[in-house]
Amino acid sequence: MPKIDITSAPFAYEGLDRVIHEKARLGLLTSLMAHPKGLAFADLKQLCGLTDGNLSRHLQVLQEAGLVDVIKGYEGNRPHTTCRLTKTGRRRFLDYLAVLEQLVRDAAKAAGKDAGAPGRLGVQTA
Repeated sequence: MPKIDITSAPFAYEGLDRVIHEKARLGLLTSLMAHPKGLAFADLKQLCGLTDGNLSRHLQVLQEAGLVDVIKGYEGNRPHTTCRLTKTGRRRFLDYLAVLEQLVRDAAKAAGKDAGAPGRLGVQTA
């Protein structure tokens, strides 16, 4: 059996940040990328299909990682929470997307398909 050089691991995809890669957080960050001025908590909840508790917990993780700002205040007499990407969050998300794009190109190449044809990895759908 040939020996594998573990110092060169082209398929390790180290840039797939675990904080970002979780499905709900990926959706939250994508939503916030599309709305640079930020989104209200209720809007994020609806866009991502999360409960109040799930959204709060995922936002806490993203905030602790420095990816989002959570701004609590009031509109009139009612509490209002707005969330937006930080500059660091935007940069890390774009870096993450670049690694994800490379993963898709590698998978397409491995499947023997044209990497320029998105959604064509040779997977049969029902």
